[in-house]
Amino acid sequence: MARKAMIEKYRRKPKFEVRIKHRCNICGRPRGYLRRFDMCRICFRKLANQGKIPGVVKSSW
Repeated sequence: MARKAMIEKYRRKPKFEVRIKHRCNICGRPRGYLRRFDMCRICFRKLANQGKIPGVVKSSW
């Protein structure tokens, strides 16, 4: 239950702008956040492997 409470807490506007904490929109994870895609690294990798993120391809050389 604490995790849900933290997710709801971050959605509110903080008193000061510097207190904004980025969280993944899919799972709510606060660490490993990619601003460009607005999600955490784990969700990014899962969706990229499924081909659901446009413009992202696996690297190969």
